[in-house]
Amino acid sequence: MAAQALDAVRNGDLKILPAMHETTWHRWLENIRDWCISRQLWWGHRIPAFFATKKGETLDRSDQAHNDRWVVGRTVDEARAAAAKKLGVAAEELDLWQDEDVLDTWFSSGLFPFSVFGWPDNTADFRAFYPPILILK
Repeated sequence: MAAQALDAVRNGDLKILPAMHETTWHRWLENIRDWCISRQLWWGHRIPAFFATKKGETLDRSDQAHNDRWVVGRTVDEARAAAAKKLGVAAEELDLWQDEDVLDTWFSSGLFPFSVFGWPDNTADFRAFYPPILILK
């Protein structure tokens, strides 16, 4: 993705204004490093990832051998249903533990248009104002 963004500027499909910021554009995209999307904060959007165990079962969540026990869901009920299907047991036979980390604030800021325009429903506001307008020349 970074290579495509760099090429778009180099071949003129995308213009950075003011032009003095083009150097910053190149520096950032040519030196990309992994970025942790979570933080150990006490506030924010909690990561919707849940570790599933069968009632009475004790597993180490940090042991990579148990990575297959992680499920995601918008709600606890959605995650519980996914875990029940994955483990082949009834939902009431499961215990779920939600990851305690929250999404990085930069990541959370990207959720703004979704949260204020009614997503996941296809509301009139969502249709009118999403995606937000980005000025490109």
